Amino acid sequence: MFRMHLGWLQLKKEKLRSAVAVAGVCFAVGLILMQLGFQAALFASSVRYHEAMQYDIALVSPETSYIAEPRPFPERRLQQTRGHEGVEDVAAVYAQPALWKNPWTSQTRRIFAIGFDPVDRVFEPGALGGDLRSIRLRDAVLFDSASRPEYGPVAEHHRRGEPVAVEVNNRSIRVAGLFRMGTSFGIDGAIVTSDMNFLRLFPARQRGLIDLGLIRLTPGADPAEVRDQLRRRLPGDVLVLTKADYILREQEYWAASTPIGYVFGFGVIIGLVVGSIIVYQILFSDVSDHLAEYATLKAMGYSNRALSGVVIEQAIILAVMGFVPGVLLCIWLYHTVGAATLLPMGMTGTRLAGVLGLTILMCCISGVMALRKVRSADPAEVF
Repeated sequence: MFRMHLGWLQLKKEKLRSAVAVAGVCFAVGLILMQLGFQAALFASSVRYHEAMQYDIALVSPETSYIAEPRPFPERRLQQTRGHEGVEDVAAVYAQPALWKNPWTSQTRRIFAIGFDPVDRVFEPGALGGDLRSIRLRDAVLFDSASRPEYGPVAEHHRRGEPVAVEVNNRSIRVAGLFRMGTSFGIDGAIVTSDMNFLRLFPARQRGLIDLGLIRLTPGADPAEVRDQLRRRLPGDVLVLTKADYILREQEYWAASTPIGYVFGFGVIIGLVVGSIIVYQILFSDVSDHLAEYATLKAMGYSNRALSGVVIEQAIILAVMGFVPGVLLCIWLYHTVGAATLLPMGMTGTRLAGVLGLTILMCCISGVMALRKVRSADPAEVF
């Protein structure tokens, strides 16, 4: 009761100083939460297609960096898996960036194009809105309604029943339907079409070279076991990955092989450092200003441990007081940034709990650093 009461009274007395400390903690919490939010959005958005596709094992080229920049490999590698124990069906997928010309502004922009045989079960049921018969027609595509607005009001016009004709790779196509997948750091918009239409958009592509092979297993088959068997059977010009492997590979690329993942992680460290420095300066100044009072308490018999508890509890109070407004600010920023970028920005309970723990730890470390003044307080020297 003594420590908490005294620590709170000291913070309450120095209102301006305490407000500055709370603002510093709020800034640190906001910075950390925003960096973690961007990082989570990066990882979640980068595997939208990986998760929406229907497969147990994927074949990709070892030279593929991420899904929107694939490298082709021979389709015969996929066909070689047919008949293998546990393999039920396979599907070939073409994927490559194309050049989209906005029909309203005539501006061009890269768009992610995916092609496959509509008969194959490439996507999970409902992922593309249901009926895929429309993309069997010549030069017909499905457009991602969650694409960036720079592609034009395609979805709005299509929903009103108005025909939408655009140029992709200098070829005239029409939007026959919509689906909703969303953007990522590597994909601003996307179209889906049949394998035949895809090859018309990319006439230089060879039909025998694909970008992704999807393998579905029979019920009860172990994906990891079949993966290991296929790795021993197939040459090294393809990677054999389970769905979890494929998702993890994509996320590791963005986390470790690009500056984006590093920047977000570094931003969290900067937030912790800035918050620690601000709280340390406030607590150190508070201890210095009340050094005589601490020395008096020591002369009265209070131990260094008891007095140190006052500073630590001040740090915890500042952590909690700064955490709440920081979270409220970030919830608003998440909504604003998510609406502007179309990225999946959302707060989670796990993230809140983790950042609260980091905030308390940050403030406690600052308090421990400021405790040197309390331990050095000698009543004989002060008086």
